[in-house]
Amino acid sequence: CFLCLVFYLAMIYSHYTGYPFPTAPPVDPFAKIRVDDCGKTKGCFRYGKPGCNAETCDYFLSYRRIGADVEFELSADTDGWVAVGFSSDKKMGGDDVMACVHDDNGRVRIQHFYNVGQWAKEIQRNPARDEEGVFENNRVTCRFKRPVYVPREETIVDLHLSWYYLFAWGPAIQGSITRHDIDSPPVSERVVSIYKYEDIFMPSAAYQTFSSPFCLLLIVALTFYLLMGTP
Repeated sequence: CFLCLVFYLAMIYSHYTGYPFPTAPPVDPFAKIRVDDCGKTKGCFRYGKPGCNAETCDYFLSYRRIGADVEFELSADTDGWVAVGFSSDKKMGGDDVMACVHDDNGRVRIQHFYNVGQWAKEIQRNPARDEEGVFENNRVTCRFKRPVYVPREETIVDLHLSWYYLFAWGPAIQGSITRHDIDSPPVSERVVSIYKYEDIFMPSAAYQTFSSPFCLLLIVALTFYLLMGTP
């Protein structure tokens, strides 16, 4: 065929002239997660140190509507996996879960799970698309989309409804997720609507100690005692 002949001649020309064939363009690097859009054009949850961002929070999640899809961005301080679960209550069990898993080949894959009690069962039907992920600086970070509306399915929820969001992350062994890092992973205080963009910060345990009313009262009492001295 004519195209075959052209390709063959091009190979010969390349061989004798030393000009290589053009190669496919490199894959675009993972675009960093923007936090200045939080509460404006996307909703965000941050868990960790006050003022943390997508690269420094213990856990970070954002969501925004794009046409008929919702785009999620997840990041956590782990070398294993980071996930978000959609739940009708604040407890683990019967939840639709999307996880970004760092495997032994250095890739970050988007997987779909369904919580059966305290155990996460992988579901082959995966609603994620436009998937991308990266493992850098001991963090797993990913971005993917999934449809707002889905056919009635027990393991995949409709995101146009409001759900509690369960946040979790932890180690992986040979690309398989294991128990999350902390005993009581954070949960959204109230149900989340994809039609409402908020920027919500949740202090990690290390920063909750001195924020409770009891601890503040204790600090005030001790300070007063030290200033007044003992009788």
